[in-house]
Amino acid sequence: MNATGSPSSPAPIQPTKGTSLHRQLFLVLRDEITRGAFPGGALPKEEALCDRFGVSRITVRRALADLAAQGLVETRHGRGTFVSANLPLARRVPSLSVLEGLRKTAQETRVKVLEVAQTKPPADIASLLQLAPGADAVHALRLRSHINGLPAMLTDAWVPLDLGRRVTAAALEKNALYEILLKQGVEFGRVVQEFCAVVADPTRASLLHTEVGGPVLRLVRLMHDLDERPILHLTAHMPAERSRILMEIPGATVNTLASGQIVHDQISL
Repeated sequence: MNATGSPSSPAPIQPTKGTSLHRQLFLVLRDEITRGAFPGGALPKEEALCDRFGVSRITVRRALADLAAQGLVETRHGRGTFVSANLPLARRVPSLSVLEGLRKTAQETRVKVLEVAQTKPPADIASLLQLAPGADAVHALRLRSHINGLPAMLTDAWVPLDLGRRVTAAALEKNALYEILLKQGVEFGRVVQEFCAVVADPTRASLLHTEVGGPVLRLVRLMHDLDERPILHLTAHMPAERSRILMEIPGATVNTLASGQIVHDQISL
């Protein structure tokens, strides 16, 4: 690897079932562009990309055309391909608490309420919320989009019935879910979060405007009140190409679970 994090020696792309070579190249270059791997702004020449990835010029040109279509690069006649001058490459510094992050998300996005219902949650969610056997909960499914209409997040939330009676479609169109709970006197305490990558099924791909089988970030969040009662289970799916998760870990908690833990699930093949 070189100083930019890009491979310093050729790394040929291999044909993969279901993903074309030019699509693979597009994904690799898009990741490098968003990470700022081309500090001078200029992408390698077509010949260099062919040599590095072991692909044809047609494959390279199709990948570059897809990058241009998304506004990530621009072609300058006689000079080559350059990272778009309008591309916001600076990464934000994590500085918000969980509730401040929720407030910022609510302010910067528009919500579409897809479903609100009182129903029985899946067994795993019922267990995490410590519900009585067969008990109902309030289920809210929402899609948040940027002001430009591009989908940002699909959220699937469950709240115990006694806390969720005021959670209606009309209420969620005016206030974020956490705000509805705060107005009822709920005080948030401990939060347990899990992050992982999954593939987009047809429904999520359609709602998030991403590809079926493409990468999606999944955040599962279990929020408690100050008495340690689980009060909100939320699952959020976000398109990986347009989303990142930022965290800041104070030095005092670096040796505690608050700093996170990587868990490797062992699945027999």
